[in-house]
Amino acid sequence: MNDTPPNETAPGLAEAIPAAAPAPPPPSPPPSRPAPDGERFFTASAFLLAVLALLLLGWLWYDSRSVTEGLRQELAKKISDADSLNKASKVIADQAREASADAQVKLGVLEAKVAESQSQQIALEALYQELSRNRDEAALAEIEQSLLLASQQLQLAGNVKAALIALQSADSRLQRMERPQLTPVRKALNRDIERLKAMPFVDTVGIAVRLDNVIASIDKLPLAMEVRPPETAAGDAPTAAPVNTWQRFAREAWNELKQLVRVQNMDRPEVPLLAPSQTFYLRENLKLRLLGARLALLSRDQTSFKADLNAARDWVSKYYDTREKAVGNTLSTLRNLHESDINIEMPDISSTLDSVRNLRLARERPTR
Repeated sequence: MNDTPPNETAPGLAEAIPAAAPAPPPPSPPPSRPAPDGERFFTASAFLLAVLALLLLGWLWYDSRSVTEGLRQELAKKISDADSLNKASKVIADQAREASADAQVKLGVLEAKVAESQSQQIALEALYQELSRNRDEAALAEIEQSLLLASQQLQLAGNVKAALIALQSADSRLQRMERPQLTPVRKALNRDIERLKAMPFVDTVGIAVRLDNVIASIDKLPLAMEVRPPETAAGDAPTAAPVNTWQRFAREAWNELKQLVRVQNMDRPEVPLLAPSQTFYLRENLKLRLLGARLALLSRDQTSFKADLNAARDWVSKYYDTREKAVGNTLSTLRNLHESDINIEMPDISSTLDSVRNLRLARERPTR
């Protein structure tokens, strides 16, 4: 900075600059005159308006500032609230993202389990179908065996009751299966059942039991040749005791002599006499005849059955004592058995058996 005082000039400059001419005197101001009243009023009004305008501007500035400050505070509050909400929403979003990830994992696990359960269900359905098919095939095989047994009972033994039980059992098995394709088989079974129910009943078992009882009683029946005449009563007792021993001896001897010979009226012209061995063979042959009748009964050979019973009845009437009650009961039993009709035409259930076989073969064929 320059330390030279302002009134002092530099030596060189003082010499170079000439001295200035003196300034002219300032002009004199015009003479003042008093302002009029209108101008003073206008000036006061303008001043007042300016003050009012300034006050209004100040008030507006203050009001706008207070409003702006309130808006700023409210905006700051809302911004802080928005920040807190934004943070909370971020937390919630993070939690939702984590929950969504967990849900995705669980959904994947559930989808895997559902797929596994579906595969297991398919396997179970296949297994159920296989078991159902095997169960139906086993049931059809058992029904076929029942029908075969019923056919054998009818054709070989003529046992209508056993055949009827077998057919009813097969029909109940078919009813529990509830298959529409089994309807023709059930119709055939019901037709055979009605035919068996309409047949006359032959008590084969009862006839066989009665024959067995007759066979068991053969050894106990008395033969005609073994019958002895009843002993005659002794003579009238003496009115008085014998006088001496000789008289008593003579009377006893006479009674013994009278019993040596007996006279008896015979109902039959002759009584066959048999040796002990012949007696044994007679009983055994009679048993064989009755056994032959029993076999003829089981085979429904009515001719042989009646022939054996006739022969047995003739032998009993000829060789056994008909006056005995046991012999009479045996003859009555043989007579009743001879009158029994055992030759009944048995129905043929082979058509029903063939239908069951064909149905079982048709079910087995696709699986092979």
